[in-house]
Amino acid sequence: MILQQIFNAINLGIIIIDRDLKLQEWNRWMEVNSGRTVDSVKNLSILEVFPHLNNPKFIRSCKSVFTFGNFCFFSQKLHHYLFPFKTKSYSDTRFEYMQQSCAMGPLRDENNNITHLFIYVQDMTEVAVYENKLVEMNLRDGLTGIYNRRFLETKLEDEFNRHKRYGGVYSIIMFDIDHFKNVNDTFGHQCGDFIIKSISSRIASLIRNVDYLARYGGEEFCCVLPETGIQPAAGIAERFRAAISQQENSFDENVIKVTISLGVAEFREELESSSRLLKKSDEALYRAKKEGRNRVAVAE
Repeated sequence: MILQQIFNAINLGIIIIDRDLKLQEWNRWMEVNSGRTVDSVKNLSILEVFPHLNNPKFIRSCKSVFTFGNFCFFSQKLHHYLFPFKTKSYSDTRFEYMQQSCAMGPLRDENNNITHLFIYVQDMTEVAVYENKLVEMNLRDGLTGIYNRRFLETKLEDEFNRHKRYGGVYSIIMFDIDHFKNVNDTFGHQCGDFIIKSISSRIASLIRNVDYLARYGGEEFCCVLPETGIQPAAGIAERFRAAISQQENSFDENVIKVTISLGVAEFREELESSSRLLKKSDEALYRAKKEGRNRVAVAE
């Protein structure tokens, strides 16, 4: 009686199956998360109740436990879940199903013969959500929420190596805010932060799902445009420029309008590194500023 109370009160899923892989018991946790009582599944094959488990890896693991008496583990990081239970407690999670760490092991009778095996299921969704948030924090700019320089440099390197190997085309746009120091000096640094967030939000609304916008540093930004040649990229840069020049930014009863200058560069086979591509776009940006600002310059 006491063990049965613990069996049903513990915050883990516990399943017991026999040598024919037929379900003999599962606890209250499994009933709640599966939506099925133990009586409704008793003596049914676990492969019938969960058809996706009818795969060589799972069956081989069960046979290994019954034959050798060892333990098998199913890590959340590798497998994500063993049983497809919907998440219920995490409104901000990206996971459709509960993330689980599971293990199976032998159960022996009084003669030390293995007659059953157990599977325990531990809900790891909260840990997985937290780890994802840490990863996001490491890749996102704290002020704007867009990608940061660390992510940008990694992404540029990946794109460069991929196109070097397989061919294709991509472009990048570097841009920064014209006369940004004047904004800080006139309205204060809080207003400067507001302008940076406002511009990054507006540009983010204009890019495709496959594009990557990152804050390179200070008031400078970079946008990676996969599968985009130099002329379409220049057109996109012009759209960025026009949108920002028309935007009114209201801060502390002040309406502030700013402009941006942009430099565009395209991946070329003769470029020796991703940093060289970045340098070409930066040189184009410098030329746009030198020629009067609020304009787009294309790398030569």
